[in-house]
Amino acid sequence: MSDWKEEFRRTRAVPPHSQTARLSDSETHSKGFQLSFRQLDGVSVFQKPARVQLRVTLFDTGHQLFFGRTWKSSFYDCAEHKSRVDIGEVVFFHTSLCLPSVVAVVELVSLSSQHALGCGFGILQLFSGSSDAPSLSGDQRMLLYQGTPRTLLIGGLQDAELNKQLVAGVELLYSLKPHPPLQAAAHLLPPNTLLSPHTHLPGLSHTAHSKGGRWRPVVLESVVCVLGGLTLSLLPSLDVFEQQLLQRLTSDCHNTGALRVQERRLHVGVHSGWTFLAPPQVLLLELQCPPQTHRQSGSLTHTAGKQDISAPPVLGLRGSVEVELVPQPSFALLFQLEYVFSSSTAAEGKLSTSSRLAFLQCLGWGAWSPFAGEGRRAQEVDLQLRGGATPNPFGVMAYRAPSGDSEAKGGGVHLSFQFFPPDSRPPSSPAVAKRKHTVSPAYDELRELQVSPSRSAQGPALSLSQLAATSRLPTPSHSTRSPWQQSIPSGHQASPLAATHQQGRLGIGGIVHLEVCVKELQDQGDDEAPLQELTFTHTHAPVIVLGMQHTGVRRRSSRSALAHLLSAGFPEVRDCSGQRAPLLQPDPPTATNPPTAPFNPHREHTDPLQNNTIIVQFLAFSRIPQAGVGPDWPRCIHFSFQLYRFPPVCTPRLQLIGPQPPPQTANHDSPSILAAVNKDGTVNSDCPGLQLHFPVGARELRPGEKKHFLRYLAQHSLQIDVWDSDSLLLIGSAAVELKSLLRQGRPAVQMLHELEVLTLDFAPDANASSLPPHAAMAPITVATSVKGRLHLRLGNVGKALCVCAAGGPVEGRSRPEELKDSSGMEAFGGGSLFSVSHMNARNTGRALRMMELHGDQMALRGAGLCDQGVELHRLGVELHRPGVELHRQGLAEDSRLRKLHRMAAVRRSEQQGGAMEHKPYMWRCEERRELCRELRVMEAWREQTKAEGITNMLSRAITTQHMLYASLGTACPLLVPLKNPFNTPHTISIHSQDPELSVVVDVDEWRFLQQQVSSCAPLEEGMFRLHPETRLPQVYLRPKEAVHIPLKYQTFVPHHSLPAQGVAPVKSHHVVQKLQSPAVGVKCIKVFFRGQDGKPVAICQVSVELMPHVVDQTIRFSHPERTFLKKAIRLPAWTPAPEEAPDLHVRCSDPNVTCDITTTAPEEPKDVQIKVAGCPSPQMKTFFIFVFTERWRAAPAQIWQVYVHFLQRLDISCVTGQLTCQSLVLRGTQALRKVKCYVSHPLEIQVEPWEVFVLPARAVQELQVRVRCVRSGLKFLQLNVVDEQQQQLVEAWSICVHAQPPVISKAFEISLPVGGGRGSTKKISYTNPYPHTHTFRLLSDHTHLLQFKEDTFQVDGGQTYSIGLRFARSQSPGQEDILIYINNEDDRNEETYCVQVTYS
Repeated sequence: MSDWKEEFRRTRAVPPHSQTARLSDSETHSKGFQLSFRQLDGVSVFQKPARVQLRVTLFDTGHQLFFGRTWKSSFYDCAEHKSRVDIGEVVFFHTSLCLPSVVAVVELVSLSSQHALGCGFGILQLFSGSSDAPSLSGDQRMLLYQGTPRTLLIGGLQDAELNKQLVAGVELLYSLKPHPPLQAAAHLLPPNTLLSPHTHLPGLSHTAHSKGGRWRPVVLESVVCVLGGLTLSLLPSLDVFEQQLLQRLTSDCHNTGALRVQERRLHVGVHSGWTFLAPPQVLLLELQCPPQTHRQSGSLTHTAGKQDISAPPVLGLRGSVEVELVPQPSFALLFQLEYVFSSSTAAEGKLSTSSRLAFLQCLGWGAWSPFAGEGRRAQEVDLQLRGGATPNPFGVMAYRAPSGDSEAKGGGVHLSFQFFPPDSRPPSSPAVAKRKHTVSPAYDELRELQVSPSRSAQGPALSLSQLAATSRLPTPSHSTRSPWQQSIPSGHQASPLAATHQQGRLGIGGIVHLEVCVKELQDQGDDEAPLQELTFTHTHAPVIVLGMQHTGVRRRSSRSALAHLLSAGFPEVRDCSGQRAPLLQPDPPTATNPPTAPFNPHREHTDPLQNNTIIVQFLAFSRIPQAGVGPDWPRCIHFSFQLYRFPPVCTPRLQLIGPQPPPQTANHDSPSILAAVNKDGTVNSDCPGLQLHFPVGARELRPGEKKHFLRYLAQHSLQIDVWDSDSLLLIGSAAVELKSLLRQGRPAVQMLHELEVLTLDFAPDANASSLPPHAAMAPITVATSVKGRLHLRLGNVGKALCVCAAGGPVEGRSRPEELKDSSGMEAFGGGSLFSVSHMNARNTGRALRMMELHGDQMALRGAGLCDQGVELHRLGVELHRPGVELHRQGLAEDSRLRKLHRMAAVRRSEQQGGAMEHKPYMWRCEERRELCRELRVMEAWREQTKAEGITNMLSRAITTQHMLYASLGTACPLLVPLKNPFNTPHTISIHSQDPELSVVVDVDEWRFLQQQVSSCAPLEEGMFRLHPETRLPQVYLRPKEAVHIPLKYQTFVPHHSLPAQGVAPVKSHHVVQKLQSPAVGVKCIKVFFRGQDGKPVAICQVSVELMPHVVDQTIRFSHPERTFLKKAIRLPAWTPAPEEAPDLHVRCSDPNVTCDITTTAPEEPKDVQIKVAGCPSPQMKTFFIFVFTERWRAAPAQIWQVYVHFLQRLDISCVTGQLTCQSLVLRGTQALRKVKCYVSHPLEIQVEPWEVFVLPARAVQELQVRVRCVRSGLKFLQLNVVDEQQQQLVEAWSICVHAQPPVISKAFEISLPVGGGRGSTKKISYTNPYPHTHTFRLLSDHTHLLQFKEDTFQVDGGQTYSIGLRFARSQSPGQEDILIYINNEDDRNEETYCVQVTYS
């Protein structure tokens, strides 16, 4: 106990201001920081000799308050001949007060004899106003002011006054940065306290090291102890004690109303002398009998079977309490008894809920250290709680009983409990984190004495103000009757509340908020069973990404439409000889269209035309009438796709040129020719269409990559996304197989495709009535619809290999095997210690000159180099640093430069005509001294870098280098030789710098990787052992034994950026795309093989050249912002043989996206479940999903690229046929923009303003949205705000419209013949029900089947008007219900008629 008292007395700190503590975010955890003091400059101004010291304290500028504890550094002597003092002190602290008003005050003091004299102080700004990060980064300099920090306590002191009192020439070099390792020990470190790494803190290991100024505290293991039988006795008795307490409180507070005891609570916490390990537990005390003891007093024996009912009751806890603490003497258990009082200010004792007040009062506190003595055994503890103004960790003033009572000295509160250490739990104590509530034997007799009949020790989260306002408990009050004789009305339950650690004295009017922070406890039986999960149906059907086909009848363009298409003058696909490429038919094989020959890989490899040029021509687009849009939609389109590993392509905008308006029927639709749009907005009609060239040859492909490219063409499809260029809305997607691009020995091939542009439509499920009772919402079905047809031409032109000047073809070397076995480690060949190591010229050892290695060190001879540079420039040579030239061009270039230098020196000597020989003797001496000085500088530099050079040389001597060509998601194996160079056996630990390069420990996995690369390298069973602590693989090697270590490199992080949203700039209608650079990113990873002493035995340096990957499927989602996207992507069932279905696994490239696959039967489809966290609109999140068909996940069978477009959500509920208005707020960006609003369904939703308008920077613009749906149901519309100048998306909304059907006023029936010429004309009558003239508007939900003679008519009051109807002909029999909406001038629905049309 003395250890804790001494620790608490020594480490007391000043708490921060209460308002400052409330300004900090309570939900944000405390953050750790590191403050380093480097050096102190300008100490020569102080009187010598002197010893200086730094003192740092936190200061609140808003309330002018110093808080925390002052940190003091060591003393440093100021030498007479030095003006700088190296300090090298590091201070750590953690705080949640990340506010600009919190600063650190640094004081510099000088020690003379035994007194410290202030030499100045500085102010260190810790945090900026925008974030909780340090306000400054890197090394900074602090100016010191004259005087002491007490100057800051003077009100109204400005910075300008401080600047006039600067200490001239004195600066302190410091740095401030975050220190995340403090988070692991934040519960043991006091907040707002500056600490040094060598400070001894309870609960932390003494071996906590500070490596490189980074203090990493090591937390000791804690144990869980149990406190049972906890009771409190208030002397002389409970009723007398509380009666005196109420009387004193009434007299102290001058309260005229009645005081009541609302609750009795006990705070139990663990304190280390510095801080609480956790917020103290708040427990509700209940009335109990005195503790059952077994004692003898004379001849009278008290046993458990006989009880003295007349004994006064005590306060107790029915159950046990578990606490977690570190077994050290410095840790103590702290207890605080707290009462909650309520008072009423109503007259004559009448309670009023509006006049009740509540406050808290501490009645005593105590501390007991369980491990100070024999704390490892179970024992009974009797503790007397203290009162008065004694300093305590709770920071409150405790009540002290009257000093005249001899029995009540020190507060008159005694606490008794039983302590059970970890190895001695009570028999009735359940498992950890559970509290067992037992019923006292005398509970029935004490029932009428209980204040709270509730058996739960804890209650709901009520604040103190709520408790005071709503409580009507019959609690003790200051009256003439005894508080225990008051009646308790039945049916009233207590409202117990719990509180967090009390930071200060709470009185009347000083209570701000009090919340529950303990868990609700319930009695649980031993036979509890887990809940059974019910079968849950997803609220949406999975999005089928593989085999997404339109279920309707597939239509083809007519012959006249094809003739119009081919006569537009598109560029033809011709081979190298100028002949037109043969046209292949993509249609299914028939009698007139024989099937194409199967793919033969051998024929492709033996083709003399090894170079290929893939041609993609976008010819035309056929519009299909859509609901909610006009007949001329879309007006301009553009495409986005990715072919093989070419960069993602986003084409320029193309305008549709065709017959206006387009035909309304699908049988006579003509395709609209695509034409490029120039920069000035005009249409380029000279060359229709858009043609893209993708050269794929020996220069573009990596060695050995040709077979992968051919496999890609044979097995993959090209997915093309079609966009509306005006609104930047996605129209749909189309897919085309690429196997037609395989030439199979032909010089060139081409094929015309007519692709359906499909999109996914979401609609409520028709079977929603059969939902289970627990379903929260109706499911949404997903269906595909055709938005148009894209006319596309694909071609492939073969070309021969280029011939170089030597006459041979340009052929790359064969690609090295990924599974590589080196012949061994080569010794260092001698030479320079700083030779540049290359992949193909490893361990070369030519002695390099100092100029070649470090050109910057030769800056001393800058004048001479400049003269040489002028001469070399006259000779036509560009001056470069020799070291860089050696690195770029090799030894031949270096030799040439040296010769040119010599030639320049000779010519300069000849021009001077021997003037050097006639220079005075003093000039020549000066030159010799300059040369000697340069030689001394070189010698000093060599001596300084000799140790580093020797270390680098030895490191290169044991280093082997390997090269890997890796792709995203694919595992690349590597076999590295390792030899034990010692004559004794050693256990070698293998450590990789990057977790993406790991050791293959499993033998079965290595066999599988060997099969993938066709290698037969052996691997022993049980070769590796994992270290129990570091989990690093270890291998045992005998003397001089050599083994092969299998490594595997696999990455799931893409190393390239994606193109931004928008339309590509206009360049030309013939664009040649270049293949992505083979090296998207090159990274070097070192694998260290360390011996038992920790020194490296061998080093393997692996250079990974990341190859661009292939995207098999692109999936796009639109989702409301700042919400989680939860979708299921369906994979079809394995149709070849269900019993041979592979084991599917998935993985996501983004670690913040959860991705999993459902486990179903082999013959059933599988769903890939994804969950993505939302971000603000209109941002887009993209990631990759890898689908593996084997357990080792070595090579993905499919790679999906998922785009999630986050939009703002707007829900509108309306009635069909009626106009509904809604307002939106558009916020401006950082710059002025010219924007325009576009909608996905212009006929159903309009936006005001609809024209182009100026959106000022950081301004607010109101948008008026008007929705009129003609069909009922749930619809998803989209609103985009587009920058017209930059063609960028500024803001986007997803509008969910729930249209309810109207009330049908009248119903009609009519029969029409199929294909009946010009249609049929009918009339229906409508009577104006109003007494005055009204104007009405007519609308229909089937505009293609019904047209009105007049869309607007006017009728006098009470008169009848005949509405003329014209029904269009239909080509197919059936029945259709057509609704006629009659709206008033405000577009409100007056009547709705239903006409049932039967076509027969």
